[in-house]
Amino acid sequence: MNTVYLDNAATTAVRPEVIAAIAESLLTNYGNPSSVYGVGRQAKSSLELARKSIAKKLHVSSQEIIFCSGGTEADNWALTEAVKTLNVKRIISARTEHHAVLHTLDHLEKEFGVEVEYVKLRKNGSVDISHLSELLSDAKKTLVSLMHVNNETGSMIDIALVGKICKQYNAYFHSDTVQSIGKMDLNFSEIDIDFFAASAHKFHGPKGVGFLFVRKGTVINPMIYGGAQEKGLRAGTESVHNIIGMAKALEMNFDNLTEEMKHISELKTYAFEKLVAKFPGTQINGESNPVNAIFETFPTILNVRLPFPADKASMLLFSLDMKGIAVSRGSACQSGSIKPSHVLAEILDEAELKKPSLRISFSFENTKEEVDLLIEALQKI
Repeated sequence: MNTVYLDNAATTAVRPEVIAAIAESLLTNYGNPSSVYGVGRQAKSSLELARKSIAKKLHVSSQEIIFCSGGTEADNWALTEAVKTLNVKRIISARTEHHAVLHTLDHLEKEFGVEVEYVKLRKNGSVDISHLSELLSDAKKTLVSLMHVNNETGSMIDIALVGKICKQYNAYFHSDTVQSIGKMDLNFSEIDIDFFAASAHKFHGPKGVGFLFVRKGTVINPMIYGGAQEKGLRAGTESVHNIIGMAKALEMNFDNLTEEMKHISELKTYAFEKLVAKFPGTQINGESNPVNAIFETFPTILNVRLPFPADKASMLLFSLDMKGIAVSRGSACQSGSIKPSHVLAEILDEAELKKPSLRISFSFENTKEEVDLLIEALQKI
């Protein structure tokens, strides 16, 4: 049975060209990039070329890109260093952040006594900018941590506006940009931001590699101690082949950005229209304007609430999986009990939360035929 994979917000398939680049690197760049002899220098050169390639796509300096294991490490690192090294006393965030941020905030609050405040959200899950400004008007040494694109709903912040507001109030700004890097053209030379995180496997690269952007002049200390790799900020021999794969994936995403995102946007619209036609009453979670709801969220993510009985929620993913359909749900099954998604719990009322929700997330590889197979499977359920 072939799998219809519609969970690209969780991870993406690695492009064949990326696999080829990784394989070539494993064959030719086997030297340790910290070694001074020829094969080591060759690996180091390949590593730095990959760093420059990534930096150029994002309009930043290569010195501002620090390679690490992915978004979770990058988020943890930035938040922890803001408190430990930059002497931040307060962090402003949102309760709909990824757990890589939320659980780190819990730790920092308990371990270091940092004050954590949460900005109000609008009905569609977007940040209340007026409330953010209100919070920032209280002059404390502050870091704002707000994700660019929510991984469950696709709701977005105006990252440039938030950065401008943070600068106005002399606050640091960190953003988890895991869902948006490689999927839109972001010019970070024009955005006031101090830290952002990225993970290669979200844009058709390998798992286990990503990077943290640290604005030039922002002093942080290592999270991992040891050797002098990554300017002494991230010890451990770099995964050269994976870093080269990440750079290749980002390059290919940008080379095909306009065409592929157009396809994805059209596919999202097609999927929503088909869902509404077959299941009247289907709604986008967190919609603020039913007419334009499809355009409010990021093109790759469609989170819908289905007009099914509440008792269908517990077995929905299992039933779809048995039919070869891979999607995720707005609630997670843990230890046999259904717990509502922490994101949806912030924007839906109790009755809405009981309805089955699906997060359908697209890549350039998906087709209308695959959407039709999802609809057919839901009809049988």
